[in-house]
Amino acid sequence: MRVVILAGGSGTRLSEETIVRPKPMVEIGNKPILWHIMSGYAAAGFKDFAVALGYKGEYIKRYFADYAHLSSDLSIDLEAGTIERLETSEVSTLDWKLHLVDTGEDVGTGGRVKRMSQLLDERFMLTYGDGVTDLDIAALVDFHERSGRMVTLTAVRPPARFGVLELEGDKVAVFEEKPQVSEGWINGGFMIWEPEALDYIEGDETYVQDTLEILARKGEVSAYLHEGFWQCMDTLRDKVYLQNLWDTGDAPWKTWSQ
Repeated sequence: MRVVILAGGSGTRLSEETIVRPKPMVEIGNKPILWHIMSGYAAAGFKDFAVALGYKGEYIKRYFADYAHLSSDLSIDLEAGTIERLETSEVSTLDWKLHLVDTGEDVGTGGRVKRMSQLLDERFMLTYGDGVTDLDIAALVDFHERSGRMVTLTAVRPPARFGVLELEGDKVAVFEEKPQVSEGWINGGFMIWEPEALDYIEGDETYVQDTLEILARKGEVSAYLHEGFWQCMDTLRDKVYLQNLWDTGDAPWKTWSQ
């Protein structure tokens, strides 16, 4: 099953980073968050990706086109104009297949999916290029197959905007950084779509949310409830939070071994 990743937005709420690169290329642990998302899917056996590019899309193309060289020790002969990977390189080769598609800059997320429809003639996964999770993707697929609906989305409990204090009198007993909200669900992305759902995307200005609302009114959207870890990277605060988890070895979304 192909995995479609929306990576074309300008990421204005993370402008400290996105002024020079697209948000999916902002790094956590020296790797773009896009790489983290793809690694999670690949660990579940899904390695065929279609990435919808827009803002600074050439940055993403360049990264993956040069991935083998950038991840290796090299021997460069400037006179001959040749580049060879040294046998001393310990980097593992990724067995991913990527379709990097320029879907324009001023296009809604739904419009981007529609522009990639030639690659989506079978059931496909769809997510955004800025969120990570420890979701059991195989269980999501099984749930979708049993639901019989056009779309399944992953419903998550959003992280609180601020940390929570538990007090004993005037003493702080517990400080919990960005806990999960106890009530309410939101669409965390990590969706599965049947190709006929593409017919409900109306045009370039359409957002994925617009199409989901139409399909929900028709009873064609299922929600897979995920109680585990989920975090999007909307702001610099979110980026720092994810980096701290990675640095401490407590990154729940790291479901791969390499």
